[in-house]
Order: sequence, then structure tokens, then C-alpha cells
Amino acid sequence: MRVLVHRHVRADRPAGGTTTSALTSSERRAGRWRAPAVSSLLAVAALAIPAAAAAATSSAAASPVIGHVYLDDNTAGTNTISAFDRHADGTLTAEPGSPFSAGGAGTGAGLASQGAIQVTASGRLLLAVDAGSNQISVLRVDADGSLRVAAVVSSDGVLPVSIAVHGSLVYVANASPAGTNYTGFRLGLLGTLTPIPGSTVALPADAQPGDVLFNRTGTKLIGTRVGTSQIDSFTVGLGGRLTAAPGSPFTAQGLGPFGSQFRPTNPDQLFVSNAHNGTGLGTVSAFADSPAGALTPIGESPYADQQTAPCWLIISPDGRYLFAVNTGSGTISRYAIDPAGELTLLGSTTVAKSGGVGAVDPGLSPDGRFLYVNESQADAVGAFAVSGGSLTELPSSPAALPAGATPAGIAVS
Repeated sequence: MRVLVHRHVRADRPAGGTTTSALTSSERRAGRWRAPAVSSLLAVAALAIPAAAAAATSSAAASPVIGHVYLDDNTAGTNTISAFDRHADGTLTAEPGSPFSAGGAGTGAGLASQGAIQVTASGRLLLAVDAGSNQISVLRVDADGSLRVAAVVSSDGVLPVSIAVHGSLVYVANASPAGTNYTGFRLGLLGTLTPIPGSTVALPADAQPGDVLFNRTGTKLIGTRVGTSQIDSFTVGLGGRLTAAPGSPFTAQGLGPFGSQFRPTNPDQLFVSNAHNGTGLGTVSAFADSPAGALTPIGESPYADQQTAPCWLIISPDGRYLFAVNTGSGTISRYAIDPAGELTLLGSTTVAKSGGVGAVDPGLSPDGRFLYVNESQADAVGAFAVSGGSLTELPSSPAALPAGATPAGIAVS
């Protein structure tokens, strides 16, 4: 990883020039001294400000901090969370104090999952998987975006890889054959995390869940089984326990169903990426989700993206566009979504750094204006301006991650 070193430039005091103290009292009485022009005073004042400080002041004034971006570093041994200030122009700067200790341990290797880190709707709590210690960390988010550990609890399984949050209800996907399941928890206002008795849904050893998530209303939960190319679908009861839909798990429309998202504007439409079809054969599936949780294909689903390994996807807040990150080809496929849920491929945008190969989880700003991509192979975070279904990488992109990070997941506030 390349480390950028910023050198502070000192503005030297100009040589020569007459100052008030250099004139005698007789010279001042003789009228030889004149007050310097206002423009001269401003010029001198500007020279007196160190260039780096002036630049920082200008940058802050031009683009204030309006949110944050977080990544689960999944660092071996003590796990950490990388934090960035998100500016109004989409640029990222490292949060002072970042990376922050998560309290558990990472694995030091990539996680084949989506949703390894989540921020609650209030923005006050952050949840992250500690895959190396089979734990979940809950951290309090301070007003400036910095993090403090609130709780570290067992994931009630082995190798937690994905987290779903809706209000006080949390579900975790554990992916190891030694203890693979979905398990539910209750999240307290101060960050406590308490297992829900009887909530655990055991999975076959070869399931390899890659993603677990709620719909917008919290009435449905789905999970992708990457290993067996299936999709679990559940309705959520009042106590937070799950009831499997008739016919669940459903056979996926491609190999390796991976990332998934319910449409923000329609909780009954589900989209799933199919990552393992082969070179240039990636697809995205669109499903209608019935009241009982049954999944049926929409239109001509699955929809080709003409790229390799579309593992991660996200939908714009207005529900009109879907972006799928193709980690094998280093691109982001762009789709338009019609009201019925059918997809139209608009094209693909290259993730520039290192050819983009290894780009993984995406995250959108709440207003949908900027897309951030976890570029795990480059140890960096890419930033793109969003205009409808178009993406333009920012000149400042990517922002570097700390040494030792093997990042998984991304959360944007």
C-alpha cells in the first residue's frame, strides 16, 4: 500500500520592506509614513498563515463533513473499524483516531459476504462482525463520527459474516461448516445485544451463507446460500422469530447467489446477484416476494450483466437504479429498474484503481449522490458521483485504508 506523506509548507516572512517600528518619530511627524493599503495588509496576513492550514480551512469551508463511511477491517488479532469523514462533495478524509478497536478479532482474510458492518437507522450505533473470534461488536457512534465499544457478544455460531438490522431486531449469519446458522438478537438503546431464545435457524454444513437482510418494513428476512445456490425466505413474527416460507429454500437462478437487496421503495421486490456463473456470465435476479414469503421471478429474470462475478449489489434510495459490483472484472454494472421490477442494463463503469479487480462491497450516501466501493485488493475506498444511472469516479478516489486491513463490508451514514 502506498503511503502519502503531506509536507507542511512554511510561508517565509518577506525580506525587506518598511515597518512602523523602523521609522523614527521625526519621520512620522514629517509625514513620510503612510498606513499600508488594506490589500497590502490582507496580503501580509495571508502570508502569515501556514499554507497547509489555509488549505485545510478552505477545504472545510468548501465541503463540510456531512456523514461518515465505515469499513470492518477484519484485521488478524485485534479487529479494527476504519472510519472516514464524508464531505458534501463526496470526498473522504480519515476520521481522527481511525482505525478504532472493535473489541473482537478478525481473520486477516477476506469474507465472502455482504453486510459485515451496519449502522442503525438512528446513526447512533454500529454493528460489525468479528469473524476471527465468533463475535459481534456493537460500537457507539459519537457526534464527530468516532467510535467507542459498547458490547462484544458471541454470534452463537462460527464465522459470522453478515448482519441484518431493523429497529431493535438483529440477525446474524454464521458461515462456518462447524456452526452455520441464522441467529436473532435484541439491540438495546445503549448497545446491549441479547440473543432471542429459540431464534436460531440451523443450516446445512455446506450452505455458506453470504448475506442476510430485512426488507424495509422488517416483516421479511432473506438469506443467500452461496455454497448450495439457494435463497432462504422467512416471515418475521412479533417476537422476532422466523417462519420459513412455503418452498424455502428456493433454488437460485444462477450459481452462487451472493449479494441481495430489497427495493427501498417496494419491500415486496427482491434482487439477488449470481456470482459464480463464470467469466462474462454474471446475472442479477429479480423476485416478487409474496405475503407468505414465496419468491417468484419478475419478467425475464435473471438479467445478464455481461461481467464476471457480480457479488455485491445496492439500489438507489429512490428505487430507480441498481448497481452490481463485479469483483472478477473490476467493474460496476448499472441497471434501470422499472415499476414492475424488471431490469435494463445501462452499461458498466470501471473501478480505476488496480483495474478494479477485487472491488467488493458498495455503499450509497443517504441522498444517493455518491457511491463508495470497498476496494479490498487495493486497500482503499473508491468514491463515485452518481447521476441517475451514471457513475463518475472522483479525482480524489480512492482513499487509502490502514496497513493490515483486509476490509469486509461498508456502511455509509
